[in-house]
Amino acid sequence: MPVATPEQYAEMLDRAKAGGFAYPAINAASSQSVNAVLQGLTEAGSDGILQVTTGGADYFAGHTVKARATGALAFAAYVHEVAKSYPITVALHTDHCPKPALEDFVLPLITASEKVVADGGNPIFQSHMWDGSAVPLGENIDIAKELLPRLKAINAILEVEIGVVGGEEDGVQHEGSNDALYTTTADVSQVVEALGLGDQGRWIAALTFGNVHGVYKPGNVKLRPELLGEIQEGIAAQFGTSAKPLDLVFHGGSGSTDEEIALAVANGVVKMNIDTDTQYAFTRSVAGFMFSNYDGVLKVDGEVGNKKAYDPRAWGKVAESAMAARVVEATKQLGSAGQSKS
Repeated sequence: MPVATPEQYAEMLDRAKAGGFAYPAINAASSQSVNAVLQGLTEAGSDGILQVTTGGADYFAGHTVKARATGALAFAAYVHEVAKSYPITVALHTDHCPKPALEDFVLPLITASEKVVADGGNPIFQSHMWDGSAVPLGENIDIAKELLPRLKAINAILEVEIGVVGGEEDGVQHEGSNDALYTTTADVSQVVEALGLGDQGRWIAALTFGNVHGVYKPGNVKLRPELLGEIQEGIAAQFGTSAKPLDLVFHGGSGSTDEEIALAVANGVVKMNIDTDTQYAFTRSVAGFMFSNYDGVLKVDGEVGNKKAYDPRAWGKVAESAMAARVVEATKQLGSAGQSKS
């Protein structure tokens, strides 16, 4: 299926909220990882979200150059073309964009979409994340207020982060106090006062409830997904809305239990970012292939090796299928498996 239109993406999120499930939003940094995600979503019968970070976009452009907007556009063009061959729908999203990266990542991409939309097309990306977690909340909100009208004009969605996700992802690292890892209702209230609840443009929120980027053993991270429900109730009461007025995003979920994920989804999470686990699945399978076929991928003791083994397509297919299997697992955890309307 083609990449989701803005209307289809909005319907996807609405359906997830109403149906009590969430979509996996999986980071990709190469054509192989894109293919793996499309394969996994298809095997699961799930729609989903493909996203790219600043580092992923840098890599897509070629690791010897720094041209992340170019890389992101190449990523999007590739997905727009190859997704036509798969019977599921995907949306495109740019992940974590801190303030220093606005000028060479998200803003050029919005400009590119504005030109496409002016010519009668759809935005290249269906949503963009502004990561203001490293700046004061007031500045975070001010920049979001600048971005939201531009995204509304092209029928795209803004993702904001309210609070701090610990750990590190693509060079963005937070080492704040433990209190900073838990968003408060008062914080969210300020954002709603500034951005509205859809009337000024649609936005989704990555609230923090102890989340940490990276991988940790179970028990090393103290998640409080019940906090999401408390914030939803507080905002609904303050602004007189129906239950669960916020569309939420789950960041830093590696190592989370099924119970923690289920409670987060029940409290309004419609999108869960997945990166560390799919990276490991991809690389672990490559390592296994190399160890099992070492005398084929290496020219040992003067031999010639086995071209069928060291052909990158041989281990690439194994890696893509292993990553696809982890995608399938994510759809089952989030409840999106079997939910595709494509």
